[in-house]
Amino acid sequence: MLRRRGSETDYMSICSPNYLHDAHIRVALRSGCDAICEKPLVLNPSDIDALSEMEVETGRRIYSILQLRLHPSIIALREQIIRQANTTPHQVELTYITSRGSWYHSSWKGDESKSGGIDTNIGVHLFDMLSYVFGDLKGFTVHHRSASSATGFLEYERAHVRWFLSIDANNLPPEIEPQKRTFRSITVDGNEIEFSNGFTELHTDSYRHILSGNGFGLAEVRPSIQTVAAIRTAPIVTSGGDHRPYLPRILSNAERLQDARV
Repeated sequence: MLRRRGSETDYMSICSPNYLHDAHIRVALRSGCDAICEKPLVLNPSDIDALSEMEVETGRRIYSILQLRLHPSIIALREQIIRQANTTPHQVELTYITSRGSWYHSSWKGDESKSGGIDTNIGVHLFDMLSYVFGDLKGFTVHHRSASSATGFLEYERAHVRWFLSIDANNLPPEIEPQKRTFRSITVDGNEIEFSNGFTELHTDSYRHILSGNGFGLAEVRPSIQTVAAIRTAPIVTSGGDHRPYLPRILSNAERLQDARV
């Protein structure tokens, strides 16, 4: 429609289901647009390689919304970690619980082949933040993974991270007020980093960042896509000393559900 009016399209914003992102990015580039895509950019690292070739062929750019890189608290934390240059890894605890109803599992989000699973669908921006602050991923272990929750251990250059993700309201800490359905927490060496506030404008800031020529491209998004793809297929390890404190409660809930079915 714009072309018929003599106007060209500069950007195409992609907010479709995760499994369609790759195809819709290709449509944007072939149409002569730069692509701005919500997270996760794609589901598999190999898709990034193919899209990189398309950028070269079309001369267009692909940008991802990595909003936590623009959060003032996260920027300050990164600068602090870099200044300290510790010789021993920082000890990090990351928890993100965002309650969802039964609709979640009935939609494309509940289909791992379409969403990538919970670690990809709700966790990818957190894993991006971790690599942004603490450097390259060196190793990982997954202790639990289901349609509703996942937990594990990540070893970065500058940190050891115990993480927990959930969309199950039953996993909310008991001290949380009943009307609150989301809980975010990150501690570094026992100190809480406040990043629950300041989310309102991050998407707007992300678009301003892109339009000013400073958007995050394929190189920046690659580490988080590699991380979630690896977590998705990793074997489950239920022993060891780096479990999240939530794991026994999750397993207990699962056992109760199993008993109820029997």
